[in-house]
Amino acid sequence: MTVTSITTGLPTTPTTTTSDTPRNSLGDLGQADFLKLMMTQLQQQDPFEPMDQTAMLAQMAQFSSLAGTTEMGDTLSRISTQMETLNQTGLATQRAVAALATQVEALNAANANTASPTTPAA
Repeated sequence: MTVTSITTGLPTTPTTTTSDTPRNSLGDLGQADFLKLMMTQLQQQDPFEPMDQTAMLAQMAQFSSLAGTTEMGDTLSRISTQMETLNQTGLATQRAVAALATQVEALNAANANTASPTTPAA
């Protein structure tokens, strides 16, 4: 029995889709790009020789890892921003307390100089 390709008679020009944002390198690929590649791979596979289940599971594990790493990076970025804000607030508070302490010391010194010594009545 002879099996012919199901693509016989179909146009051979590849169809490509482009993302809305330009990419500078492979490091810029994200979750959506990975999912598009995987879906395209599934759509274009030979139905008589489908993708190996082990390879499919490995790709899905990579996708899950990518998603977790991306989420962790976003969370760490937010934490870093909050820590920087907290640090700046702490520094501003320190300066305010130091200025207030200086004013209190100056007022105490001024009060000590103007206070008249009292003599006990005899």
